[in-house]
Amino acid sequence: MSAINQTATDIGPQTARSHQGNITIQDLSIVFGSGRSSFVAIENISLDITSGEFICIIGPSGCGKSTVLNAIAGFTHPATGQVLVDGQPVQKPGGDRGMVFQQPSLFPWKTVLSNVAHGPLMAGRSKQAALAIARDFLQIVGLANFENNYPMTLSGGMQQRVAIARALANYPRVLLMDEPFGALDAQTRFMMQENLLRLWEEFRITVIFVTHDIDEALLLGDRVIVMSAGPGQVIEDIRVDFERPRDADLLMDTRFLILKKKCFSLIKKESLLAFEQQKKSSIQKAGKHN
Repeated sequence: MSAINQTATDIGPQTARSHQGNITIQDLSIVFGSGRSSFVAIENISLDITSGEFICIIGPSGCGKSTVLNAIAGFTHPATGQVLVDGQPVQKPGGDRGMVFQQPSLFPWKTVLSNVAHGPLMAGRSKQAALAIARDFLQIVGLANFENNYPMTLSGGMQQRVAIARALANYPRVLLMDEPFGALDAQTRFMMQENLLRLWEEFRITVIFVTHDIDEALLLGDRVIVMSAGPGQVIEDIRVDFERPRDADLLMDTRFLILKKKCFSLIKKESLLAFEQQKKSSIQKAGKHN
C-alpha cells in the first residue's frame, strides 16, 4: 500500500473529513492602504462553499481573485465581514488550509524530496513516513526522478509542480490554488489538471482554484464564481453539472461551449469596465499634476 493510500486509511477522508472544509464568507470587504491612498479590493462578498466542493474563481485582472484566497488563507484581514472555516473565524494561516501561489516558494537549500517532506515532518510524522508521502506526491506530479535535485536546477514549471506536491502532502482540509498551472506548457498543464482531479476525487478536500483560463475553470470546477471589475464582487455563481470523471473531450461538448461563451461574455464586459475605470483614474491623476 502506498503512503498516500495508507494515509487515506489513517485519516479516513470519506468519514472523518466528510464534513470538514466548509467555508462561509460573510459580507467580506477588504481595503488596502489608508486615507486618500486607500482602495477597496473586494466589497461585500458572500459565499457558502460545501465540504469537498471544487470551486473555480475567474474574473478580469485586478478584480480581487487572489485577495479572496489570501483572506481564506489568513494572510489578509477583512475591513468588514468575516471568513469561517468549519464554523471557526479565520484569524491567521493554519495547516488546515494549504496554499499554492502563482510562483513557487521553495526552500532553495533543500532537495526536492526534502521540500515536499517538510510539511509532514512539521506535522509530527516520522522521517520515514514523511519521505514516503513525499515520494508518492512527486510521482503524482511527474517528478519522481528529480527527488535529489535542488530547486535552482529545475525549470520554473517544474518548481511549481514541486510546490503543488508540497501543499498536497500536508493533507489540508482546504486547498487554495492561485493560478498554479499558469507557468506550465499545455501538455503538462493538462496532465496536472487530471492528476489534481484524481486526487480530489479520492480525498474530497475542498479546493478553491483561481484561474484566468475559462476552459480550465469549467473542466475542473463544480461551480465557477465570476467576479466583477474592482472593487471585486460576485456577479455570477455558475453551477457546472458535467459528469465526472472529466477529460479533454468535454471541451468540444455543446453544453461546455455554451457555458464558455457565457463566462467569456461576462468577463469581457467587466474587463472593458475595468479598462474605463483605469483610464478615468489616469486622467484624474494627470489633471492633479497639471
